[in-house]
Formats: sequence, C-alpha cells, structure tokens
Amino acid sequence: MNPAAAASPGPVCSYNEWDPLEEVVVGRLEGATVPSRHVTFDGNLPPVARFLYRPLAGRRYPRFLVRRAQRELDCFIGLLEQAGGTVRRPDVVDFSVPCATPNWRSKGFCAASPRDGLLVVGDRIIETPMAWRSRHFEMRAYRSLLKEYFEQGAHWTAAPRPRLLDALYAPAGFRPARRGAPVRHIVNESELVFDAADVARCGRDLFVTRSNVTNQTGIEWLRRHLGHGFRLHEIESLSPQPMHIDTTFVPLAPGRALFNPEYVDPSRLPRILDSWEVRAAPAPDPLPGLLNSHLSLVSKWISMNVLMLDERRVVVESSQISMQRMLREWGFEPLPTSFMNYKLFGGGFHCATLDIRRRGGLQSYF
Repeated sequence: MNPAAAASPGPVCSYNEWDPLEEVVVGRLEGATVPSRHVTFDGNLPPVARFLYRPLAGRRYPRFLVRRAQRELDCFIGLLEQAGGTVRRPDVVDFSVPCATPNWRSKGFCAASPRDGLLVVGDRIIETPMAWRSRHFEMRAYRSLLKEYFEQGAHWTAAPRPRLLDALYAPAGFRPARRGAPVRHIVNESELVFDAADVARCGRDLFVTRSNVTNQTGIEWLRRHLGHGFRLHEIESLSPQPMHIDTTFVPLAPGRALFNPEYVDPSRLPRILDSWEVRAAPAPDPLPGLLNSHLSLVSKWISMNVLMLDERRVVVESSQISMQRMLREWGFEPLPTSFMNYKLFGGGFHCATLDIRRRGGLQSYF
C-alpha cells in the first residue's frame, strides 16, 4: 500500500472495487424518461422490448413502474447506511424536458446509474463522453455534488464532449450480429466516446471493454489521460450487444474475479490475470414476471452486477440463489437484496452507485 495515499484521503478517494466503502452516490428515479428513439437505444434492446418501448419513447416512465423500483431503491439505500456508508444523491431533474445541440434534439433518460457517466480513479472524478444523445446532459443532475467535491479538494475533469453526429452511429435499422458471429458495434471511431461503466478498477490496473457505447478512441484517450502510473487492459466481449463491463468481468477482491462464460473466452483474457483466480459466473436464475422479462434494459447477466462493501461483504440480487451460493462457497458474505425492478431503468447495484471514498490507497495487485 502507498502510505501517503492511505494517510490523507480527501473527499474523493477510490482506487478499486473492494476496499471498505465509506461514501457512495446512489442514483435517482425521479424524472425518469424513456429515451427518445435512436439506434443507441433501439439497437440494444431485444425485439419484444423494442416493440413495447416504441409508444413510450420520450415520455415519462409509468408511475407504477417507478413506484416498484423506488421501494427497492429505498431498501438498498437503507442497507448501505446500515453498513456504515455515507449515501449522497444527485439533484432531481426532469428528463422529459427536450434538450438540443446545433445538430440534434432529444429527450433525456434518467439519473439512475451514476456509474455510467462518472469515473473515479483515486482523487479524480472524470466525466465521461457518453454515446447516447439522451444522456448528453445527464451530468447536470450531479453538478452540485461535483462542485462540492471539487471545493473540498478533489480533481474534477471531463473528457472532450462529443458532437454525437449521425456519422458516429450505425444506421437506424441496426440489428446485432447473431451469437457466434463477429460483433457489430453501434458506434465507430469518428469521435471518442466511452462510458465509465465499461471500466473496472484494480488499483494501478484497470480493465475495459470495447462496446456499443465505448470505442477504441475513447479507450486510448483514457489511457493517455491517466498516464504512466496506470495500465489499461482490454477484456474482449463476445456479447452480440456489448455494453458495460460489470456484466462481463467483475473484480471482487484482490486475486479474485468473475467472468461471464457467454461473453468471455477465458483463454483470451489478459495474461496479467494468470496470477488471479478468475471463475465463471453461474448461469442466472430466471426472474419472475413478464414486465421484468420484456421491459428490462439489461441482459439476464445483471446477476453479476454486484456491489462489494469490502473484501468480504457483497450485495447481490435476492432472486439469484445460484450466485449467492457460489459467492458463499468462495468465502464471501452475500447480502441478498431485491432489485429486479430497477432493471427497467438500466442497471443493478453496481450501476446504481458511484464509489466516492473507499478506505485504502493505491497499490498494484499483480
């Protein structure tokens, strides 16, 4: 451990996914709006969900869906506070208000997933250049918090803002490749874009996926921005609709991580992981309810989207018995919590949170 880094942590200090969690930002559902129709949204949905969301595009989420997810979110926040963490919240924003640039116009989405637009590396908070037009102005919900952390000494930066021109995207009728065929991505390299949720942090080493919201140009920008003190390693995703590393490769503790056996070829993992115990995640247990099956904005592998409170305690979806069993056998303490209705807003426990401070310093685990 770096003694200097551990001795004087500022308001923002988080280098990995497992040091004891002391402060966290948790997302909001107020003002949530179904994204306007665009290839970035439609192209990531299964056919049934694409049909069901079509009449809702640009409209506020139905209240009964918000209420169900809000009850789960309140319980999750209570668990975090009971575990000793300080919970912070973004501002309430009405995402149904249209937003525009000189090149396009769109409704917003929601502030349910702070993990997507903000990346914390040590004492740095980086605003990421998200590829969805509906999320281009999402960071206004976090502006008050970011200003507060900056005034208390944190470093606050933002990646170059993309124009999100039509030339960045696949055509409107884009459909993902069939499983087993070469992956087709929605975004190309004409501008740099990436989501923070495509990055997993392990001290001096970070792992990243190329996806439908993260391109190679964005990965290279992050590599240069972090500098020589950090190393970026790419995890190749074989998902037909790749988006976010926290359902693909999930570090749990020093020397231990999960990988998605459908999305990852373990023989092609970065060689630096040879010294770690990297296990295949168990097949997800089916979720009850037609709405959860057909309106979910995430894959069934959201079962992997866990949140580490420290190196032992892990928050996991209560319906995922197989995952709980595996974690328990591996020496972890699962904390089962219901969160399946939150999937309709695009995330799980890891998505819904942003680590602001974990007790620990910068070190190498390889």
